[in-house]
Amino acid sequence: MVNDHLKTIPQYILPKHLLTSFAGLLADVKHKRIKNRLIKRFIRTYDIDMTEALEENPEHYPSFNDFFIRRLKPECRPIADADIISPVDGFVSEIGRIEKGQIFQAKGRHYDVNQLLNCSPEMSAPFENGHFATLYLSPKDYHRVHMPIDATLKEMIFVPGKLFSVQPTTARVIPHLFARNERLVVFFDTQLGPMAMVLVGATIVGGIATSWHGDIVRSRKSARFIYPASQYSETDLTKAEEMGYFKLGSTVVLLFGNDCPVEWRHDLESGTRIKLGEPLASLTR
Repeated sequence: MVNDHLKTIPQYILPKHLLTSFAGLLADVKHKRIKNRLIKRFIRTYDIDMTEALEENPEHYPSFNDFFIRRLKPECRPIADADIISPVDGFVSEIGRIEKGQIFQAKGRHYDVNQLLNCSPEMSAPFENGHFATLYLSPKDYHRVHMPIDATLKEMIFVPGKLFSVQPTTARVIPHLFARNERLVVFFDTQLGPMAMVLVGATIVGGIATSWHGDIVRSRKSARFIYPASQYSETDLTKAEEMGYFKLGSTVVLLFGNDCPVEWRHDLESGTRIKLGEPLASLTR
């Protein structure tokens, strides 16, 4: 634990927003020599399997960002016949029940669901004794986010905040990490009741986007978007459909409501590897 604290000290010192802005500009560079060098070095460093990519040739991507949010061949991520599937490639950070409004972050640390969602008490109340899964996407992972279940888009809130790293070491040390960082909170209605997907920003994450809105413009002020079905044609999303992406690694916090009959997969625990389309949960009948 002492090592975790030592590794986290730079998180309080480094100019995280400045570094993130610089990284975002670099990742958008389209000069062939620069972007090809960045992409090929990243592939070597993280041992990226390009045979899974829809476009296998790294030189065909216009920029590093285009490479990073590359699409995969559909056959590489078969969709399980499960009630709820994993929306991402990544690792389970933590998973379980929300108890009296508190979400487990890491050993000895919890954070408040109302603070995470940054919404009215009326909107957060249905989750205060619900279910959560925190899924960490490492830099080498596929970074598009998909729907874990059929759902209807209701509302989206951009929340400005810090840009601490969200890797496991940081999660064990920094209090209320996911409720302090910049994030995009998306609310849905499902047959199981309310669902929220929280896309958490972090250091060097160049941006967050959704399939219906595009890139979210960073701001110092929060922004709220409401999607009435009568005025918006893309409110219904189906299981496994793409809902957004990260430009560089981050975390998704998936929340289901108090009355949702969710039973997380029994073998899932902190550190378990999971891929898009694999079973995440079943419903108690």
